[in-house]
Amino acid sequence: MRQVTVTRNTLETQITITLNLDGTGVSKFDTGVPFFEHMLDQVARHGLFDIEIKAVGDLHIDAHHTVEDVGITLGQAFAKAVGDKKGIVRYGHSYVPLDEALSRVVVDLSGRPCLEYDCEYTRAMIGGFDVDLFGEFFRGFVNHAAISLHIDNLKGKNAHHQAETIFKALGRALRMAVELDPRMAGITPSTKGTLVG
Repeated sequence: MRQVTVTRNTLETQITITLNLDGTGVSKFDTGVPFFEHMLDQVARHGLFDIEIKAVGDLHIDAHHTVEDVGITLGQAFAKAVGDKKGIVRYGHSYVPLDEALSRVVVDLSGRPCLEYDCEYTRAMIGGFDVDLFGEFFRGFVNHAAISLHIDNLKGKNAHHQAETIFKALGRALRMAVELDPRMAGITPSTKGTLVG
């Protein structure tokens, strides 16, 4: 079982995440940021990852530190859970529509952090959630998971739909990338022989 628990404590946030890459899509969140939790649930359900997140942050200021630090901690958990990457598919991609919105996410578990994120949201706030914080989440996740992640919202008029297609596609792309390939058992999917740094 590729399951880990990671805790990260700072003066701004205290976060504990349990992640099982070989789960069934069960999630439990307590972050104080409801729309963010709705998006994280998409990753769990469509990635078939079991994810539990407990986050206490300085929400009296705003959600910035909580969202960014959940990204950092989830990235650390993901890197730890995937381990030496022997036998995995490595690459993943997904196109996900939701009514008028369509997003594409492509991932490489390369060991090198790189984020290309292109989404022009049709409004700045979804409920009480500032869409700028999604970029902070993705950067934190990518930098600490050490992956290459390309996110493109190809079309969309409803900001909620735009965000939801991105997070659903992220879950599905990650699910594909971490899948164990029986033909690659014990083999690192790289001509370098390593996918670490």
